[in-house]
Amino acid sequence: MFLRCAAIGSIGTAAGLALQSQPHSAIAQTPIRRAGGAWLKTSLNAYSFSKPLNDAAKMRGPGMSLFELLEYCAEQNFDAVDPTGYFFPGYPKPPTDKFLNDFKRRAFELGLDLSGTGVRNNFATPDKDARAKDVAHVKEWVEVAARMGAPVLRVFSGTRPEGIAWDKVAQWMADDLRTCVEHAEKFGVIIGIQNHSDFLTTSDEVIKIVKMVDSPWFGAIVDTGFFHGPDPYEHIARVIPFAVNWQIKEKVDTKDGNQKTDFVRLVKLIRAGGYRGYLPIETLSSSGQSYDPKVRVAELLAELRRALQAAA
Repeated sequence: MFLRCAAIGSIGTAAGLALQSQPHSAIAQTPIRRAGGAWLKTSLNAYSFSKPLNDAAKMRGPGMSLFELLEYCAEQNFDAVDPTGYFFPGYPKPPTDKFLNDFKRRAFELGLDLSGTGVRNNFATPDKDARAKDVAHVKEWVEVAARMGAPVLRVFSGTRPEGIAWDKVAQWMADDLRTCVEHAEKFGVIIGIQNHSDFLTTSDEVIKIVKMVDSPWFGAIVDTGFFHGPDPYEHIARVIPFAVNWQIKEKVDTKDGNQKTDFVRLVKLIRAGGYRGYLPIETLSSSGQSYDPKVRVAELLAELRRALQAAA
């Protein structure tokens, strides 16, 4: 589904101008230059099918293969899929060229783009050796992303360690991320950092890390479910100028607890920010509740499509 909005609204523009007005001497990275107005496409993050994909990958039962996930995405007429690295055979080791080539070919046959992929890592830990291993891991999967044709590799910040100042952790994190990004640039892959209710909890923190890394090959994966504060939509709007991909969740985190995402408001913000690209959706199981990912994903996709039409 391709839905275009030529006008860029005041919310995203104001946020972008405010960020650009910050002193260049502090940190140089500026918002992504876009043209042509918003252009939004649908994608599915594979984590929505975490249990069946893990069951198949770890041979715990029939589950669902990544190839079957492609079939499902085609049936639902997604524009793309984000096949998270965890579900590839042998993870954390890179998959074989044959597997990647077969997967890429099948996605093409089904008319699906690959909007990105992702790995597990922790760059917030004070353990230098552990961080070094994760840097090597990210570099390996940068090359996997390039071989697969995925334009973005999603990484995490990590769990904030106790008793260490935020700025100190941010400094070593930015250094490690910069090392990864330098490698990613060689392979034509963008690295995006996801706010995931860990070290990065606000838009200011996300933007600060992006500016510290300071590379056009680095940006934000905007996780709509994990911005803390009275109004998470304000955080989302501020990060849009640096967004390279998304995780569109069913709920947002507010001062009154988790609440159902207002998809019309969210899409209006994304359009106003002039974002062009994929909007991967992700559903999550809840303890004590029945969860059929095929049903939940279809419902969330329908809701997103209604919002795209309503906000046009």
